[in-house]
Amino acid sequence: MTASDTQQSTELQGLDEESRKLILDTLRQLRRKLLTKEKILEFDKNDIFPEDAIRKMLAPEIGLQLLFIPEAYGGIGGGARDCCMVTQEMAKICLGVATAFFAIQLGADPLLVAGTEEQKDKWLGKIADGEALVAYAVTEPDAGSNLAALQTSADPVENDNGELIGYNVNGNKQFISTGGYADFITLLAKTPEGPTFFVVEKGTKGFMQGKGEEKHGIRASNTSPLSFSDVFVPIENLIGGVPGRGLKQANAVFGYTRLMVASMGLGAGEAALNIVIPYAKERIQFGSPLSEKQGYTHKLVVPNAVRLEAADAYIEEVATRFDSGETDLEVEGSIAKYFATEVANKTADDAMQALGGYGYIAEYEVEKIKRDVKITCIYEGTSEIQQNIISTFRWRTTRKTKGQYFADIKTEMEAMEAAMDDAGCRFYALAAGAVNEATNLVHDNRLTRKQYVMFALADMMTHLEVGVALARKAKRLADAGDSKAEKIKIMSRLFADEVSTLVVRNTQKILMGTGLFSPEVVSEFMQKISVHEMITSTRNVILDMDKAADILFRR
Repeated sequence: MTASDTQQSTELQGLDEESRKLILDTLRQLRRKLLTKEKILEFDKNDIFPEDAIRKMLAPEIGLQLLFIPEAYGGIGGGARDCCMVTQEMAKICLGVATAFFAIQLGADPLLVAGTEEQKDKWLGKIADGEALVAYAVTEPDAGSNLAALQTSADPVENDNGELIGYNVNGNKQFISTGGYADFITLLAKTPEGPTFFVVEKGTKGFMQGKGEEKHGIRASNTSPLSFSDVFVPIENLIGGVPGRGLKQANAVFGYTRLMVASMGLGAGEAALNIVIPYAKERIQFGSPLSEKQGYTHKLVVPNAVRLEAADAYIEEVATRFDSGETDLEVEGSIAKYFATEVANKTADDAMQALGGYGYIAEYEVEKIKRDVKITCIYEGTSEIQQNIISTFRWRTTRKTKGQYFADIKTEMEAMEAAMDDAGCRFYALAAGAVNEATNLVHDNRLTRKQYVMFALADMMTHLEVGVALARKAKRLADAGDSKAEKIKIMSRLFADEVSTLVVRNTQKILMGTGLFSPEVVSEFMQKISVHEMITSTRNVILDMDKAADILFRR
């Protein structure tokens, strides 16, 4: 099913609009009462994990965790769009608190994906009842994101009759969110059959939950090492009942969990903009507000607002595909995480600059957002890991389909340009053709072995696919007569220019930077991908930035 097909589907998992509104209202109440600005700043300043506040969020009166738990196990069965929405809104309040909440969902994922009915009833039931903080214990000191290199072992234990009754676990885990406070964890350990997930309860003999790390950001979350010394785990706590399936189970949820991290980054970036924009309207410099100065708006605000809008469109599109029943979306999850978190990090950095000296002061919050948001570029797989995944898988898809994958995107954008010529679709089409040719060039010249070249491809692929999602959103809104259509069209044109510029630059870098191609070959290739047309994407770009600034600052 294509992304555009999915948008037409009416059979989507998730909540109705009224239920979503109720959850959003709940989050606003949390901001006013439980997670006020003063409390959030206190948590950050004093490195406090607000266990009481988080447990109140899980209590029956609020029960936010019910969103991601199926109705059969006591939840309300929210879909990916619902979980993205809540994650995004919570990240606007505090990324540290959002991380603690996300840890519960992440810790539940192995059970949701592979647990037996008995295990789901027991452990998901505990989460639904608000009885449990949960942690996902996978990362190790020497393994990092390479799950195949994990060293924590789980050795079979038999009774006197030779029957398997459980496992003895030994080893260490590192950087475990909520690890020091979790009532139970889902642990990945190596059995003779291969990596396997287990449930390990707090207080089990030999299981030590270490002291929380002192961190640069997300100081309202807990990040602890865990150690295991002959920890006996009964056989009924082996998730799924069959050993050796842990890597497959972990990979099954990467697309989804990385989409959630993308939503966290998006929320943090939006929070930074929500501080900067009102400030600029009130701050007078040299006789006029900062909101009227292009050096402020066009450099520090508009580009970031455009990228966040593009990230939002892509996240929404992928979440909708999940809710339609698609499952094999690991690459899409990587694209979402890589793009949204890097954009959010840049937005927070520019927000500090935009506030000048105030940006460096805790009271104005943007310096906290900057410290917090950097982790989203690191956990659940660093940006560089995402680049590896994106370029490798899209390269393989390109070769397997003989170029049809990006050719289809080009055809779609050309058709959309014919129907709507004011959203930059022409340049997305040209970029799609160029990415196709560049991917084949890299393959034919065995440049897939050069990681930096593959990173350049990943950036081209990522920006193209995110931009296409923004164009699709513009078309949907325009067709529906939505008042927001004009804004999204402007944003799409601006982002199309960014995509075109990036594709041209990275293609030049691959051609000229590797030293393999003569000037004649370079010139011929650049002509083949219609560079002379792609560079015209800059036409009226400053005028469009003026229009975007008028909308953002309500000038």
